[in-house]
Amino acid sequence: MKTRYSEFRFARPWPVLAALLTACAPTAKLPTVATAAAPAAPATPAPPDYRAQADQFLTRYTAEYVRRYTQSSEAEWTSNTHIVPGDTTNAGRTGRANERMAAFAGSADNIKELRYLLTHKDQLIPLQVKQLETALYNAANSPQTVADLVKRRIKAEAAQTEKLYGFDYKYAGKSVTTNDIDALLRTETSLPKRQQIWEASKAIGPTLKEGLLNLRDLRNQTVQALGYSDFFAYQASDYGLTRAEMMQLVHQLNTELRPLYRELHTYARYELAKKYHAKQVPDYLPSDWLPNRWGQDWGSMVTVKGVNLDAEIAKKGSEWPVKQAERFYQSLGFPALPASFYEKSSLYPLPAGTPYKKNNHASAWHIDLQHDVRSLMSVEPNTEWYETTHHELGHIYYYLTYTNPDVPPLLRQGANRAYHEAIGSMMGLAAQQKPFLVGLGLIDPKTQTDQTQQLLKEALQYVPFIPFASGVMSEWENAFYAENLPADQLNAKWWALCKQYQGMVPPTPRGENYLDPATKTHINDDPAQYYDYALSYIILFQLHDHIARKILHQDPHATNYYGSQEVGRFLQDIMRPGSSRDWRTVLKEKTGEDLSARAMVDYFQPLMAYLKEQNKGRKYTM
Repeated sequence: MKTRYSEFRFARPWPVLAALLTACAPTAKLPTVATAAAPAAPATPAPPDYRAQADQFLTRYTAEYVRRYTQSSEAEWTSNTHIVPGDTTNAGRTGRANERMAAFAGSADNIKELRYLLTHKDQLIPLQVKQLETALYNAANSPQTVADLVKRRIKAEAAQTEKLYGFDYKYAGKSVTTNDIDALLRTETSLPKRQQIWEASKAIGPTLKEGLLNLRDLRNQTVQALGYSDFFAYQASDYGLTRAEMMQLVHQLNTELRPLYRELHTYARYELAKKYHAKQVPDYLPSDWLPNRWGQDWGSMVTVKGVNLDAEIAKKGSEWPVKQAERFYQSLGFPALPASFYEKSSLYPLPAGTPYKKNNHASAWHIDLQHDVRSLMSVEPNTEWYETTHHELGHIYYYLTYTNPDVPPLLRQGANRAYHEAIGSMMGLAAQQKPFLVGLGLIDPKTQTDQTQQLLKEALQYVPFIPFASGVMSEWENAFYAENLPADQLNAKWWALCKQYQGMVPPTPRGENYLDPATKTHINDDPAQYYDYALSYIILFQLHDHIARKILHQDPHATNYYGSQEVGRFLQDIMRPGSSRDWRTVLKEKTGEDLSARAMVDYFQPLMAYLKEQNKGRKYTM
């Protein structure tokens, strides 16, 4: 789930005028004979104190940064929680707040001062350098050297958000929510109906095409003003990587997981053909056969006998998943959530008849970079939202943990963007393992469950996500921004990548009158960074492997974090520094490893023998 963690990270300019102090030369002794006085030695100015200058700059801009960040966050929050079709009031307010933030972040004076101080980085302390580099990075997204361009981009983004979340989805002649569509795709068994549901989920695409093409140009041109080649390269640089290095990294992840995905792909084709009574097994997965709009999560294909979480959670009501997630974090030593979290968040679906809409995509918000933390969800009492609440509260507790005096507001974000997702997703995984569920009373301890089926369900949930996130999404956005993908090839490129990486094809031909990639929220409002999620899954399994084996001394497939203060301390040590320390250093120190899919491959290795046995005699097409 996408989080709103410190997306703006702006800085304020502060002119540095070094006051050069002069010192008097000692008075020379005069000879006894009368003569002209020797000229005084020239005064030697004291060297500039760059640390003091940096402190002055950072102190002044931080106050303004937090003020404008808060205003912008509040406006964005309203735009996402109170959407009235046809009413542009909120979009206008958000646009104005973001314009003020952009003017502050990217002012020419600010950029000049940041560059000046960073030319003396060898004389600054590392924490100062980190803040200054972050401020300059953010200035590149709104440089006021091209102020009109930035203003147009902000206005275009606000308009796109209105279209994206104000869309009226229709199925069988009735308005439906995205929650409704997701539920139908998990349960409907009629192939004609499945195709209609899937097509309904893609109906928004054409509405977004013109706006997305406009945003491509505006985003690219904005960052090019500060020397980046394109918007994708700009986003990748936040990891300390070039665009080519980021693409190489995501290719590596796909390669490492390809053997397992190939087995799952073959298994899914044959099992779904049986389920839907298809006359023949297709070589590639029809997208409307899968239980997810983008084919990124196949977990609901498998039901583990003895584990019927939906039935148990449904008995507890919609408030229980959120409250239970909070209890889980508290058991690890985290504090109770601020009362304002429950007062200000939007946690549940809007009641029927409400005259406005809201964004149903789960997200977590750090409104003021202090303790105003909120979540935007549409929680219902089912397994999916049970996992999601644990994930989103992972973001919330990350915010609260790095909100401490040692971390300046500019660095109150994850060690990198993927860390935020990794922590949330890991807690979602931990909350679904059998010993944990037994402890909550969601499963009878005497219940015998098939561990192979449980592992298969987890593999179908996690593994297909990698080719989608690091393959389809990353490759498409790289082509879109860096290679200027032509407007008449957008959908063709998308489906070529879906076939290449996911082995998935549309139910019927999808021409350029559609724009299926734009139906993915992140293509519009969190652009060119979907690899964050792929990297987060890799980090997730590295952290979970370490917790299970080195802290809890449990099987990674059957852990129970609940109540472990040691696990809590391990997590807080990662979360507390925010982005004040290099993400690679943090990972190596805490797990003993560099970034690697080793732990994820190991976790699912016991499944390979089962899949190979199931796939004996079946045709492989990937």
